[in-house]
Amino acid sequence: MTHDVIVLGAGAAGLMCAARAGQRGRRVVLIEHADAPGKKVLISGGGRCNFTNLDVAPDRYLSANPHFAKSALARYTARDFLALVESYGIAWHEKTLGQLFCDGSARQIVDMLLDQCAKGAVDLHCGESIANVRHGEGGFTVETPGGTYTAPALVVATGGPSIPKMGATGFAYDLARQFGLKVIQPRPALVPLTLGGEDLLFRELSGVSTEVVAGAGKAKFREAALFTHRGLSGPSILQVSSYWTPGAPVTVDFLPDADAEILIAAKADNPRATVRSTLGALMPDRLAGELSDRIGIAVPLGDVKDKALRTAGEKLKRWTFHPNGTEGFAKAEVTVGGVATAELSSKTMEAGKVPGLYFIGEAVDVTGWLGGYNFQWAWASAVACAEAL
Repeated sequence: MTHDVIVLGAGAAGLMCAARAGQRGRRVVLIEHADAPGKKVLISGGGRCNFTNLDVAPDRYLSANPHFAKSALARYTARDFLALVESYGIAWHEKTLGQLFCDGSARQIVDMLLDQCAKGAVDLHCGESIANVRHGEGGFTVETPGGTYTAPALVVATGGPSIPKMGATGFAYDLARQFGLKVIQPRPALVPLTLGGEDLLFRELSGVSTEVVAGAGKAKFREAALFTHRGLSGPSILQVSSYWTPGAPVTVDFLPDADAEILIAAKADNPRATVRSTLGALMPDRLAGELSDRIGIAVPLGDVKDKALRTAGEKLKRWTFHPNGTEGFAKAEVTVGGVATAELSSKTMEAGKVPGLYFIGEAVDVTGWLGGYNFQWAWASAVACAEAL
């Protein structure tokens, strides 16, 4: 079967690219190894799909080349995708920090993309695993148990290895290497961190959540942190996990609305107050108890020198954890790393060494923050590619 374009992977990027290319008059075949399209889209955002973010900017993406994402993001914006959503009458709401969700279900986004594919007469094949990919004078040949497909253009939109239970693999990287392209070593991102050693006792707080400012390297995020039976999670931790490197510490400011003088101020207001009672007014009681036990000041604040109280306050403002790892690709929402941007055109996503070969979405070494940023990269990179096909 001969087409103009073969798209591998019917996730967010693949569906968007196939639809746009089809609507430009290209004969597109879209091949998905899972039994249905958009499976990761359906579970995203708690089933409501955090489909974009109003605050998208290139500096909210991680990549070996921080400038690579600029072109695609500028040419297809969050407002552009929102206009498409609204044209389908899909109700949406802004949750926090610019994050947009469906009022109803993520199924609405998948159905919208499938309708867009239908309008472009896209030939969709699900449940077909890729047995072989070849490149010759006639273009690209893709063999599956269901048939053999040929086209002058091949778009790889198979994502990264995060959430393997949904069928995610490193296929895109294998294909990139097959064609001589470099791959930045992938690692889990937007992923819970695990604790060991002295930090193990914090596991007893499993289920406790509080707003903090978490930091790793130069990155800092103010959102909720959640203690788990394995370590740390919650939005602030997932965010810094993308910046965390093994062996490095993660800092947590447990007092984002107070300064290091808080215990001295509390002493002035009420000398009989304690560290625990002061913290208990600002955070869950179990956490207040654990932190006050760790600080080791059990007597009333009036019996403690200001210097000791300031030291305790500074510790609470910069509590240091030493994660011993992450929960891995199984729990990672996305992947840092992927097909090296140095191999691709930032305007078209085409591989410089292999004309007609394109990589889009999560397969590429571009990783966004939590909160709809990675979907916007999927849409933007897909459109950039489709406009070039």
